[in-house]
Amino acid sequence: MKAIVQRGYGDADVLELADVDKPVIRDDEVLIRVRAASVHAGDALLMQGIPYVMRVGFGLRRPRNPIPGLDVAGTVESVGSKVSRFAPGDEVFGNGKGALAEYAAAKESRLVAKPANLTFGEATVLTVSGLTALKAVRDVGNVQPGQSVLINGAAGGIGVFAIQIAKLLGAEVTAVCSVGKADLVRSLGADHVIDYAEEDFTRSDRRYDFILDNVGNRSLAECRRVLSPNGTLIPNSGTAGGKWIGPLVPMGQAVMTSPFVSQNLRTFLSTANENDLNSLVELVASGKVVPVIGNTYALSEAAEAMRVVAGGHAEGKVVITVAAD
Repeated sequence: MKAIVQRGYGDADVLELADVDKPVIRDDEVLIRVRAASVHAGDALLMQGIPYVMRVGFGLRRPRNPIPGLDVAGTVESVGSKVSRFAPGDEVFGNGKGALAEYAAAKESRLVAKPANLTFGEATVLTVSGLTALKAVRDVGNVQPGQSVLINGAAGGIGVFAIQIAKLLGAEVTAVCSVGKADLVRSLGADHVIDYAEEDFTRSDRRYDFILDNVGNRSLAECRRVLSPNGTLIPNSGTAGGKWIGPLVPMGQAVMTSPFVSQNLRTFLSTANENDLNSLVELVASGKVVPVIGNTYALSEAAEAMRVVAGGHAEGKVVITVAAD
C-alpha cells in the first residue's frame, strides 16, 4: 500500500510517499481502508519530535510508528476476532494508527459509525480537535449560559469547534485570531474578535469566566490577569514552554498554582471514546456544529499539508484525501 513514511524527526521534508505492507491488526482492532485523514498541531509536533521529552515514549532517534496520522475515516476492510460493533463494509471514523496511508489500524473502542450525511473529510476532522474542544469547554470548563469565554487561537483546529460549543452552551464568546480570519470566527458565532497583532487580550479591562489558550504566547500570570476571580483557565498549547519539555511548563505551573488561588487552572488529556464521539456526531448531524475544513490535499501532498499546520497558518482543519486501490 501507499503511505506517508517518516524515518527521522524534522520538518516536513522528512515525510515521503512510500510502498509499505498493510497493517496487521490485533484481536481488538479494525483494519480501515482510509478515505480521508486530517492533520493537526499535535501531528506536526510528533513529526518534529518536540518537545524532546516526548521522544522517550515515541522513539529517541526516530518515531516508533513511522507512519504519522491519528484522525481517520474510511471503510472497514476486516476486523479482529474480538470486534463486535463493526463488520467489513461499515463506514467509520475515529482515532487510528498511521492514518496517512491507504490502510490503517484502529482500536474498536476508538471508532464510531460515520453518519450518512457526513463526508469522510467532514468526519475525520472531528476526532482529536473536536473531542479536545468538547472536553475543554463542556466538561473541564463547565461553561454555563451567560458566562464570558475567551478562546486564544480561535480559528485553528480546536478553536473553531470551541467557539461553536461555547455558543451552544449559551456563552458570550471572544475570539482571538488574525484579522484575516475574523469573518470565519464571526460566522461560527463569536460575539467579539480580537486581532492579536493589534491588541494584547491580557491587557484588557474585560474579565472572562473561561479562557482556553490554544497558542501559549502569553504567560499563565498574564492570562490570569483577565480571568475572573473564580474563572477557569486551560493552557492548551503544545509549543509553550520550549523545545525540551514544552507544555509541561505551563501545565506544571497550573497544577502548582491552582490550589493557592481562587481561580481554577486546569490541565487535561482528551482520548477518543465512543460516548464523546457520538456526542459530536449528534451535534454535527443536527447542524448545531459545523466542521470547518480550510485546506484539502492528496496523500502525495501530505508534506505540504504538514507545513501549513506546523507554521500555524491553518484555518480550521486540514484534510488529506486518500484513494485506496
